[in-house]
Amino acid sequence: MKSINILLIFVVLVLPKWAIADVMAEVVQLQKRWAEVNYTLKSKQQNSAFELLITDADKVIASYPSAAEAWIWRGIINSSFAGAKGGLGAMSFAKAAKTDFEKALTINDSALSGSAYTSLGTLYFKVPGWPIGFGDDDKAKEMLETALTLNPDGIDSNYFYAEFLREQRRYDKAEQYLVKAQQAPDRPSRPLADKGRHVEIEQSLAKVRQQLSKKNSASITDRR
Repeated sequence: MKSINILLIFVVLVLPKWAIADVMAEVVQLQKRWAEVNYTLKSKQQNSAFELLITDADKVIASYPSAAEAWIWRGIINSSFAGAKGGLGAMSFAKAAKTDFEKALTINDSALSGSAYTSLGTLYFKVPGWPIGFGDDDKAKEMLETALTLNPDGIDSNYFYAEFLREQRRYDKAEQYLVKAQQAPDRPSRPLADKGRHVEIEQSLAKVRQQLSKKNSASITDRR
């Protein structure tokens, strides 16, 4: 508790109220632009837009280096670019995202409702393991479950934990968390991001339920 209080004092001293308001305004702009790039652009146009957005995030961090929110959002942009780029060329961006999330956790691990845990956990289960990458399912589970303790009803914390469970073939549990993600409160300031995420949830649910249907059909066949 004492260390937390010291951290809070440090943040207040480094970031006065006016600065907190300024950095959050900058973060909101990154959020909005990320949603546009991630959900409305494709291929080369999307890649070019992500590169520009990383530059924008660099500027926010340069202005507010003690703001965890800025590090989180550069990490999200880097990780999204890695996902869009794919292949070995994506690994440098995935590693950059990991560094950003880890930095955010050292500043304020509960920033943006624990988004650094959600995003870092997602990286751990999506990135290949050694020797290609740093993927680690045990760390992914730990990070994603920590995120859920900080934000039990959030759309992203539930969706990404469900995606992890789906990859682990734990389809029953994945379905539960996907349904919970569907029921998450709307984020009025992020309508495009919510719309895109709900499409992803529906697609994931369809895959999960297809697997559950196959499992049930196999079970019925075995009993005959």
